[in-house]
Amino acid sequence: MMRIFLLFACVATTALAEVTLPMDVCFKGEERFYKLVEKLKPHAEHLRATPVGERLAYVARWLVGTPYKGFTLEIHDRIECPSCNFEALDCWTFFEAALAFARMAELPVEQWTPQSLIKYIELDRYWGGECTGSYLSRLHYLEDWLHDNARRGLIQDLTRTLGGKGVPNSATEMTNNWKSYRYMRNNPELRAGIAKLEARLRKQPLIMIPKDQVPRIESQIKTGDIIGIISHDGRAFGTSHVGIALRKEGVLRFMHASAPSNHGKVVIDSRLSDYLRKFSRHAGILVGRPLK
Repeated sequence: MMRIFLLFACVATTALAEVTLPMDVCFKGEERFYKLVEKLKPHAEHLRATPVGERLAYVARWLVGTPYKGFTLEIHDRIECPSCNFEALDCWTFFEAALAFARMAELPVEQWTPQSLIKYIELDRYWGGECTGSYLSRLHYLEDWLHDNARRGLIQDLTRTLGGKGVPNSATEMTNNWKSYRYMRNNPELRAGIAKLEARLRKQPLIMIPKDQVPRIESQIKTGDIIGIISHDGRAFGTSHVGIALRKEGVLRFMHASAPSNHGKVVIDSRLSDYLRKFSRHAGILVGRPLK
């Protein structure tokens, strides 16, 4: 059986130990993945010559129709590991899988493998681009993801430039719903770390472009920009959804993995500003542009 060998910080102790997780735990949907590889191989040269944002959107369009499924990152009771599920995606894993594939496309086609994809997912998903084996090494909140990836020069945070303003950040979702997260159910000590992370976020403003300003700035958003949705719960604001901008026939549309209460799969939805108006809780957006 293929295995991913990584050096992890053991959750229970401070000692470092080499541990393994089977590939069939870390990577689901290998058949679907290789079907996508075969479809994109003839376009490899074109993909490499295309800016990463456009490449991201191109790959993402091949994922349209993929079923929605939440909590696919909760793969083990204790060991955190870079992973991917091509059989089903949620809003976050949709954009990160497409982005990882877009980055992997710069490699020779014979290196378009699950192992290569996992490497690029690790780059994107974890603080500093490194999984330590600890659940707390993962970027759990979209605002932290944007800040950390922008700090490393992978993403440009355009939110302030496009008119973003600070609003109070609620950041309590994981603490309030810890039973939904396998790692926190099995490791009570992790809840304190998540609570500390959320407390830090609540102390700083969440920068967002109000949804009534989005029609004005849509022309400045490019295909492949990552759009985070910020919702308002009546008291404060928090990131709640994410997708990819796609300019199609002159209209900036929102491409996302939509929850079962809506489409239940990856879709190319309506114009971004129209999508925001559909839901009263949607308050605004943040915008990140892939640079490499």
